[in-house]
Amino acid sequence: MVVRDSFTFSELEQWLNERRVTEIECLVPDLTGVARGKILPREKFTEDRGMRLPEAIVAIGVTGEFPDEGPYYDVITPTDRDMHLRPDPATVRIVPWATDPTAQVIHDCFDRHGNVVPYAPRSVLRRVCNLFNAEGWEPIVAPELEFYLIERSTDPNQPLRPPVGRSGRAETSRQAYSIDAVNEFDPLFEDIYAYCEQMELNVDTLIHEVGAGQMEINFFHDRPLQLADEVFFFKRTIRETALRHGMYATFMAKPMANEPGSAMHVHQSLLDKATGKNLFSNEDGSPSQAFYWYIGGLQRYTPAAMALFAPYVNSYRRLARATAAPINIQWGTDNRTVGIRSPVAAPAARRIENRVIGADANPYVALAATLACGYLGLKNRIEPTPECKGDAYLGDYALPRSLGEALALLKDEADLHEVLGREFITVYTEVKDTEYEEFMKVISPWEREHLLLHV
Repeated sequence: MVVRDSFTFSELEQWLNERRVTEIECLVPDLTGVARGKILPREKFTEDRGMRLPEAIVAIGVTGEFPDEGPYYDVITPTDRDMHLRPDPATVRIVPWATDPTAQVIHDCFDRHGNVVPYAPRSVLRRVCNLFNAEGWEPIVAPELEFYLIERSTDPNQPLRPPVGRSGRAETSRQAYSIDAVNEFDPLFEDIYAYCEQMELNVDTLIHEVGAGQMEINFFHDRPLQLADEVFFFKRTIRETALRHGMYATFMAKPMANEPGSAMHVHQSLLDKATGKNLFSNEDGSPSQAFYWYIGGLQRYTPAAMALFAPYVNSYRRLARATAAPINIQWGTDNRTVGIRSPVAAPAARRIENRVIGADANPYVALAATLACGYLGLKNRIEPTPECKGDAYLGDYALPRSLGEALALLKDEADLHEVLGREFITVYTEVKDTEYEEFMKVISPWEREHLLLHV
C-alpha cells in the first residue's frame, strides 16, 4: 500500500515504471463530479507534468450547458482562458479495466499566474480543510455511499427497473441486509472488489440496502480530500463494472418512484493535530462542548447548504416522510430518523453523521459544505437544539423542498460564502440556476395525465 500523502513526482515515475504504464488519464472533477480531462501518452505526461483546459470546463452543469450571462462571467471570463492543471502524485491509480497499462491521476486547477482556481471542487474542499488546520484541528470523515443496480434502458421515458440476477429473476421486494440478495450479483461484486484492490481504494463493507437492487459501500475513515478522491474513483469504477455485466449503476438520489432514495451519509469527527485526541470527547469520555457546537453549526447552516448536499431537481424527491431520508435537522443519539445522528461509539471514536447528503452530490463539494457548517458552529459557538429522542418524522419539515428554494437560501447565507469562497458560490449557483431553468422547460407525464383534460 502506497503512503500517498507524501508521494513525490520521482516516486510517481517509479510507480508508473513498475506497472509499465503507457497512457495516463489526466482527470479533473467538475461541479457535478464528472471526470473531465485528457488522455496522454506516458512520455507526454512525464515531459509536461500537466496540461491545459478552458477554465469553464470545471464549471459545467449536468446538461453540459453554461449560463448565458450574469455574475458567472464576473468570475469566469468570456474569453475562454486556459487553466493550468498540475497532477497530484498522491492520487495516481491504475485503470484496472483498460486494455493497455493505463493510470489515472487527478489534477488541481491553477490560472496562468499560479493562483488556485477557487471554484474547482477540489480547491474548495482544500480551502475548508486549511481553515481547520489553521486552528490546529484535523477533520476525519467516513462516507457511506448508496447506489442502485438498474436494468439497462436506453429510453429515458420508461421507468427504471432492478436488473436480473443469477437466479434469472429481478428483485420484486425489499431485501434490506440480505446476504442472498447481494449474492445474486456475485460476479459483479467480485470484479468491483478486485478493481478496488488494484486501485488501492479503502472500501470497507458491502450491504444490500432497503430498495430493490439498492446497495451500499462503506469507506474507512480518513482525511477529507483523500476520501473525496476515493469516492470520485469509486463512482467511476462502479459504473464501468456494471456496464461490463450488462447493467447500469446509478447514484441518482431517487431513481425509482416506489423505492427509497440513495444517500451519502458522512461520518465526521475532529482530532487535535498536536495530540491526535478526538475533540468531540472530554477526558472523562463525555461529549465535549466542541461536539455540541459542531452539531449546532450543522443545524444552523444545513438548510442553506442543501443546494450543495442535494444538487438536482431529483434530489428533493428523496427527502420525504417514510422514505428512510431525513426531513429536518433534528439531532439524536443512535436515531436514524434525524438528519444529524450521533452513533453509539467509544469516546475516542465519537463522531457525527450527516444523513441529509444525497448520493448524487459531488463528494468534494458535499464534504466541503458539511465541514463548513461544523466549522462555523465551532467558530460561532452555536448551541444545538435539545436532542430528539423520538421519531423525527413526526416533526415539521425544516429543509427546502425544491432546488429553487435551496438556491435562494444558499445565495443569502453570507457565512457560507465566506468559508467556501464567494467565487465558488457565484459559479455554482449560476450553473444550478441554468439547470433548473432547463428542467422547467420539460413537461412531465404527470402533467399530461392529470391536467390535459381536467383543468
